[in-house]
Amino acid sequence: NIIPPLYHNFNQTWCGSMKIGIYQLTKIGIYHIIYLRNRQEVNHMKIHVVNNQVDGAVLAVDLLREKLANGAKVIGLATGSSPLEFYSVLRESDLDFSDVTSVNLDEYVGLGEDSDQSYVHFMKENLFNAKPFKQSFLPNGLAKDLTEEIARYNQILADHPVDFQILGIGRNGHIGFNEPGASFDAVTRVVDLAPSTIEANARFFAHPEDVPKQAISMGIANIMAAKTIVLMAYGKEKADAIKAMVEGEVTEEVPASILQKHNDVVLIIDQAAASKLG
Repeated sequence: NIIPPLYHNFNQTWCGSMKIGIYQLTKIGIYHIIYLRNRQEVNHMKIHVVNNQVDGAVLAVDLLREKLANGAKVIGLATGSSPLEFYSVLRESDLDFSDVTSVNLDEYVGLGEDSDQSYVHFMKENLFNAKPFKQSFLPNGLAKDLTEEIARYNQILADHPVDFQILGIGRNGHIGFNEPGASFDAVTRVVDLAPSTIEANARFFAHPEDVPKQAISMGIANIMAAKTIVLMAYGKEKADAIKAMVEGEVTEEVPASILQKHNDVVLIIDQAAASKLG
């Protein structure tokens, strides 16, 4: 089994040959101690199992810091619950994004900045208001001509190749809003959301019927074009998707499984999300 127990003894930095202590100094001077097993690689994916979302966020920010120091200029951003702590740690960090461009994965069709459930609103509240970027691009969910908007966003992605992409994963294995059955060759387009995705997102809306049924989403080909991909997933409800992504066959029925074919993917998952890995 590739998921050994994690150890929580502050004084024990090594267990046999396995390093399990990593220290990260944050802006506010607090040491976050991340206990994790030595990096495992399965199907080209580098897997880190962390104790919780805060530890995962600190690790992800550390990876981003390294890439920025090495010249990364375009960051791909995600929404939803998985990156929330990541954005919280970023807000408290000393990282400066005034010379960095961001591009977001997706936006609901029919929602704009005035809606508190739109992704442009989410990004402003959780990151952009505290950490402004040189430029920040999101699909326009209120575009009158969606065909024109799709062409615009694909051109943005062509003009701003992503150096570091943050991802979450849906319970059904979707990445972005690329639902099961989505072509691996797809680029930005309007997608119909799967019933399971609509159900999962209903918790963010006052009434289930308010959940949008469509979104503008980067395609899998856009995502795979990123130089580095960091996917975060937490909780037992993600365990099946993580197992299928990491250990299953590469199939369009599990969109995230295509990440097995990328040469620089990092998974940051907690023990619950990792629990079904063999």
